[in-house]
Parts: sequence; structure tokens; C-alpha cells
Amino acid sequence: MLDVPQLTAEEILARVLHRDGLMLVIDKPAGLPVHRGPKGGPNLEASFDALRFGLPRPPVLAHRLDKDTSGCLVLGRHRKATASLGLLFKHGKISKTYWTLVEGGPEADQGTIDLPLGRLNAERGWWQKPDPEGQQAITNWKVLGRGDGIAWLAMEPVTGRTHQLRVHAASQGWPILGDDIYGTQASLRRLRNEKFIPRFGEPSLHLHSREIAIPISKNKEPVHVVAPAPEHMCEKLLACGWNGE
Repeated sequence: MLDVPQLTAEEILARVLHRDGLMLVIDKPAGLPVHRGPKGGPNLEASFDALRFGLPRPPVLAHRLDKDTSGCLVLGRHRKATASLGLLFKHGKISKTYWTLVEGGPEADQGTIDLPLGRLNAERGWWQKPDPEGQQAITNWKVLGRGDGIAWLAMEPVTGRTHQLRVHAASQGWPILGDDIYGTQASLRRLRNEKFIPRFGEPSLHLHSREIAIPISKNKEPVHVVAPAPEHMCEKLLACGWNGE
């Protein structure tokens, strides 16, 4: 599990993938939460003041990514833009493609997971589980490559539920590598009734927000942004046939 220090102004500026008058798209590092937690500590928002680019206020988050997820993160540069982006995300108008590396992998080369999700329990807050009475959750997926005991997938969430890709992948028997909540090792711990202990020094979550397409302007083509593969995923990607781009 990665623990990332607070980004300096120079470091977060180097992570800007797209900038226009309405929004920014930045390349979020894995291991850094977007919000300040109750106990404080490094977080992405604390570095946003360096991203004003002449505007009176720093940008704000238009959506969120899990702490251990890397890649494309959208920020609104002013209130009207942030409100517009929020509606686009809410109504599923923004298309997102995630790269994942999973244990084993599906037998087919592509498919759709249509599996409602609900909260695991009150104690675990954000944690989710398959739940027939839960919220609709749909994910399209496609195998991009296969390696020794692993597969490289493009996953496209049609809905935007918490931990959707992680629970959907695990539910199919091919959990995302390094998932310390829904992965194989985490499941074995729970079966043995072992106390939940976050893993350290092991591979972090292999889940990366690779591409995003944002139809922010009515008369223009959607803004399309691609985030480079994160360092911690490169070795496994290469083993699955990735060409390094």
C-alpha cells in the first residue's frame, strides 16, 4: 500500500493533464486521499492553491477517486463550471475508462456486469457488497492483454457507485490486484475471522483512471484526456503485453 507525502506546488503542477477556462484534469497519484481526513495528513486538496492560474480561488473537486486509485481527476475552476460538471457526472454524461490488473481473469474477452450494490454494514461506511435490493450498478469490461495468472482489463463504469469496479471485479472471481478490501487475501482474512489490518509493503491497488471524455461545451467535441500508466502498474502491464504507451 502506497503512502504518498503531500505534493509540492511544483509536483501538482507537473500533474496537470488538461487546463481550460472551466476545468482542470490532473493525474492523481495512487496512495493520496483527495480530502483531508479527520486525523489530518497529506491530501490532494491541500495542494489546490497552486492550481489557481490567476483565478481568485483554487479549483474544487468535481468528483472523487479512492485514495489508492490513480489517474484522471476533474476539477472545476469556478462555481458555475463545477456545478455543470457535477450534473454531467450525476447524469452519466462523462465517459470513464479505467485500466485494471486482475487476478486470473475472465474466460471471455469482453462483457458487462450488471450487479446492484449496497452498503456492507454501518460499521464499514463506504464498503460495498452485491445486494439485490441495492443501487443499480453496471460495468462494461474488455480484456486488453493476459499474463501469467493475471489479466489487463479496460473497465467502463456505466453507473458511478462507490467501489463499483472493485466489487464487480471481485464478484466475478477476478479481484483487482492489491485490493486490500475486496481482494483474495482480504477475503481469506475475513473467512478466518481475522481483524482487518491494512496491508503495508505489498502491491498497491492496480486501478487507474486511464481516460475521461467530458462534454463540457455544447458546441464542441468532448474534452478527451489520457493519464499515463502509474509506475506501480507498469511491470504487470508489460507482462500482459502493454507496449509502454
